[in-house]
Amino acid sequence: MIRWTERAVADLIAIGDYIAHDNPDAARSWVERLRERANTASELPSAGRIVPEIGRDDIREVLVRTYRIVYRVIPDEIVVLTVFEGHKLLDLDPDE
Repeated sequence: MIRWTERAVADLIAIGDYIAHDNPDAARSWVERLRERANTASELPSAGRIVPEIGRDDIREVLVRTYRIVYRVIPDEIVVLTVFEGHKLLDLDPDE
C-alpha cells in the first residue's frame, strides 16, 4: 500500500505545472511516470536505497531520471514524503 503526504502531492503538482508551461502532454506523462515508480516501490520497499543525507533504514528513495522519490517504510505500506529534482538539496525532517 502507498500513502502520499500533502507535501509529496504538492511536489507532484508543482512538477507537473512547471513542465506544463512548455509541454502539457509531457507534464501528464512525467507525473504519471513518477506515480507509477512510487507504486512499484510500494511492492518492494527495501529495494530503494537508503537516503544518504538521512542514513536511516526506514527512509529510502527511488530515482526516476533526475527526480528523487523519498519515502518512509512502515509495516504494510510506504509513505511518500517528497518528490524533487536530484540537483536540489533535500530539505526534509523525516520525523515530521
